[in-house]
Amino acid sequence: MCYGHQRSLSPNHHLDPPSRNDNALVVDNLRVRLAETEARLERARAREAELTRRLEEMKRFVSVMEILECYLKQRFREQQEYVARIFSSLPAK
Repeated sequence: MCYGHQRSLSPNHHLDPPSRNDNALVVDNLRVRLAETEARLERARAREAELTRRLEEMKRFVSVMEILECYLKQRFREQQEYVARIFSSLPAK
């Protein structure tokens, strides 16, 4: 016999059906694991909802920035044209 190993008193111990106490422990263990999994899933769903909200907020921000960029480019072109007209209307020296 090796150290740390014990022989079963019953030669067919591995064939014996699990006791009621063993089944209760397994069921309790599974319930705990299920509760932990459900809690992790709930946290993941909350995180997903927060990330989705932030993504939509960022999309709106980018949209506003694109509108501003377009407006500023247009104003810049108008100012360039205005300055070009002023300089073209000046008499040459």
